[in-house]
Amino acid sequence: MNLWREAERNKFTVVFYTYILKSVKDGRYYYGSCEDLDIRLAKHNLGQVKATKHRAPFILHYKEEWSTPSEAFKGEQFF
Repeated sequence: MNLWREAERNKFTVVFYTYILKSVKDGRYYYGSCEDLDIRLAKHNLGQVKATKHRAPFILHYKEEWSTPSEAFKGEQFF
């Protein structure tokens, strides 16, 4: 396989995530899915997510990569 073509193809590959966050404040977990995990974690920690704004800060406990948003959502529902 041509490595250049493989690299070009992968450059446009979008990854979706299923993630588990752990609240440092209360030790409880939050399950979610998203496209950009760094931005999503920052939003959780800044109190910009209604479901978690009173439980921040969070640490990333687990993440899993998927190729489609529906797969990531199914992973979230599994937890």
